[in-house]
Amino acid sequence: MKQPEYLRTVQAFARRELLGKDAYLDSLAEAPLPLYERFAETGLANWWLPEESGGLGLGLEESVRITAELAYADAGVAFTLFIPVLTTSMVSWYGSAELKERHLKPLVNGGYAATLGSEHAAGSELARITTTARREGDQIVLDGEKAFSTNTGFANFLVVVARAQDDPAGYLAVLVPRDTPGVKVDKRWDVIGLRSSATYQVSLSGVRVPAANVLRGNGLRLLEIGLNASRILIATTALGIARRIRDVCMEYGKAKQVKGAPLANNAVFASRLGQFEMQIEVMANQCLAAARAYDEVAARPDAGEEFLRVGTLKQALTTKMFCGQTGWQIASAASEMFGGLGYTHESVIGKLLRDMRYVSIVEGGDDVLRELVFSRYVVPVSKRS
Repeated sequence: MKQPEYLRTVQAFARRELLGKDAYLDSLAEAPLPLYERFAETGLANWWLPEESGGLGLGLEESVRITAELAYADAGVAFTLFIPVLTTSMVSWYGSAELKERHLKPLVNGGYAATLGSEHAAGSELARITTTARREGDQIVLDGEKAFSTNTGFANFLVVVARAQDDPAGYLAVLVPRDTPGVKVDKRWDVIGLRSSATYQVSLSGVRVPAANVLRGNGLRLLEIGLNASRILIATTALGIARRIRDVCMEYGKAKQVKGAPLANNAVFASRLGQFEMQIEVMANQCLAAARAYDEVAARPDAGEEFLRVGTLKQALTTKMFCGQTGWQIASAASEMFGGLGYTHESVIGKLLRDMRYVSIVEGGDDVLRELVFSRYVVPVSKRS
């Protein structure tokens, strides 16, 4: 079956800009990398944006295929390019027509959006966030600190999740142009993997925006909804990294001699790679199935309301957990196959191991997601608190 044109374009970009440049991509170079502009020149920037916003309107199933190709070459680049889906999906479903016209359309030609949700003290308990939003006349004023936000340093706009100051049980999601006075990037985190991406600590001090910039609905619920797409694509990066690990191992097996024969001829080595292939196949099928479940809701005429009703999709949670855990098994086993070399910077396997680790950490660690699956999908409805 002939590959879609968009997929051939992504593969060509990955070969030209990413493969063979692991040292540079793993260097925490100044962000954003110039190669992101060259990706925008392909016409695929923010490829999921709806056609009414001038975008290509590609669904999450297509996004899985694109992300897997990008992550095969570099997961940090993939993460940078797809993570705005978390922010833009909230604006697409719950922003006013004016907000969508003003802020989504410019992203089609290359641009970024970022979400500010997590805080140090609150951790994964987002209901404990302390960033506040108060109303003053026809404006919303934001104050607080956000711990981890990818792309904020060069984003066109942000969506900030904050506690309503006049309602301790209320939460807002507020669109904030990046150049708004009072938005300050405190530092870029020195992450151990995905170093071609950029994640920041951000403070907000007296940040004022029009009250019309508040998205419709409870801010925490909107964040749940936005996380559905990004969690599935985070899982997909594990798939791309795992495919790369398999191929790196095969190259090593052909070159490495053991008892006068290539390591690839060794039965134990062969069984390991056979196991990898089985795991990769299941990961791919799971990512695509989760994406189809998301696309099925997104295609409904009442998609925004249905997402509000459902909140967190079970498939997004289980896919992220499964691919993170399975991908780590593959990366860990592969690093052992390289022996001492696998614990050095001389082989790319160390970078791939570090890149893989993020899947089970960001947007909810596995223990957090296990509890969420239990409370939402295991406990009978009649017994839920």
